[in-house]
Amino acid sequence: MEAERTLNTLLVTLFREIMNIEQDALISGEFADITVNDMHVIEAIDLVEPRPSSVIAKRLAVTMGTLTKSIDRLTRTGYVLRMRSEEDKRLVLLSLTERGKRAYGHHQKFHEDMIRSAMGQFNQQEADILIHSLKGLVDYFNSRKKK
Repeated sequence: MEAERTLNTLLVTLFREIMNIEQDALISGEFADITVNDMHVIEAIDLVEPRPSSVIAKRLAVTMGTLTKSIDRLTRTGYVLRMRSEEDKRLVLLSLTERGKRAYGHHQKFHEDMIRSAMGQFNQQEADILIHSLKGLVDYFNSRKKK
């Protein structure tokens, strides 16, 4: 029982600290006009090619209404472009502007630096055990999702 309480405390603390550090590191300077949630929308859009808004909503597990509010703000602030598909006019395609691509890179660098710093304290065997354990937690949480 003590191990379960300790693990719960660690997971809750870890989640909260990552969110706080992410807020401080990401939402500043050039990117002070958006939220961490907006940054995650930018990440979901990705750099590759325009993506349908429905794909982004599904990737983020949000409703189309919630996504639309974020996209309205990101379009207004110059991070995202919204366009109709040439093949299917019903589809709204989302892509990143140059500013959006800079925000995407800023977010990626934050995560790379965080992981590099955190993993620097482990040897290879410990890192492998941590990764295996975290994969098990992810599998458990994914199995608990409502379908």
